[in-house]
Amino acid sequence: MGGKPHVVGVAVTEDMPVFELAVPCEVFGIDRADLADPWYELRFAAVEPGRHAARCGLTVDAPHPIASLADADTVLLPAFARARQIEPPEELVRTVRKAYENGRRIVAICTGAYVLAAAGLLDGRRATTHWMNAFDFAQRYPAVTFDPDVLYTSDGTIFTSAGTGAAVDLCLHLVRLDHGAAVANEVARRMVVPPHRDGGQSQFAQPPRPFPRSPDALGPALEWARQRLDQPLTVADLAREARLSPRTFARRCREQLGTTPLQWLVGQRVRLAQELLETTGDSIERIAHRTGFGTPANLRTHFARHTSVTPTTYRQVFHR
Repeated sequence: MGGKPHVVGVAVTEDMPVFELAVPCEVFGIDRADLADPWYELRFAAVEPGRHAARCGLTVDAPHPIASLADADTVLLPAFARARQIEPPEELVRTVRKAYENGRRIVAICTGAYVLAAAGLLDGRRATTHWMNAFDFAQRYPAVTFDPDVLYTSDGTIFTSAGTGAAVDLCLHLVRLDHGAAVANEVARRMVVPPHRDGGQSQFAQPPRPFPRSPDALGPALEWARQRLDQPLTVADLAREARLSPRTFARRCREQLGTTPLQWLVGQRVRLAQELLETTGDSIERIAHRTGFGTPANLRTHFARHTSVTPTTYRQVFHR
């Protein structure tokens, strides 16, 4: 009992999303000394201390200077507005670097990972962010070992999470590390959320949109393939439809899609399987045939590799 509380310092900026800020308040900001004493102390810090406008007309009072984050036990970077993602305040970047040098735990929620990457702290590390930012983040920070599929990552004293709901997963994981599974589970019960979720964020990603139909784009050939996912398809088939050599087609796939033709094809088949699991009562065997995987075993292998859950588990969660 008693002792010094674990200080969680939160970086506050203008126009920041509300939910990713509210989750740390719920997990760390409520006194739960009945579960563990001391609990946490939550502090809000900003480059310019004072009141800051968040989304939806809310304001946040950040009385501490941003430099004070370097002395917090955990530095937490919630999601930021787009302008601050791509150009984070230099003083915040310097403070995050100093906190890391001081041995502090650094946590990024959703697009807070952009600040860690700008500080150079994610180079050579595994990290994630919201799936909608996956391509942009990977292009901006190629030195990061980016993982678009997981709900959160842990690499030494550096933690990152996927978007929105994954903030809950990561914050509960931190409580689990600090106070054990029993305490984290009780916090989850009080929040009426699962203490641990299976799978990664790929299961929540939006189905692909139609491809652009410009003369130099791969769109027409890729759309042609998407309409024939139940059929055997090869790179040569797609290249022929695009009127390109297989080698040129593969190179343009890497340039325009950031992946190989076969990886893209498997991803499309998994997406179709997700749609069928959500909207139909087809058997797993039937879905395997409709998606071109052929056998249920093949479907399960690729589906789990892309979403980290089985087709059956996915259907239980998302079936309408």
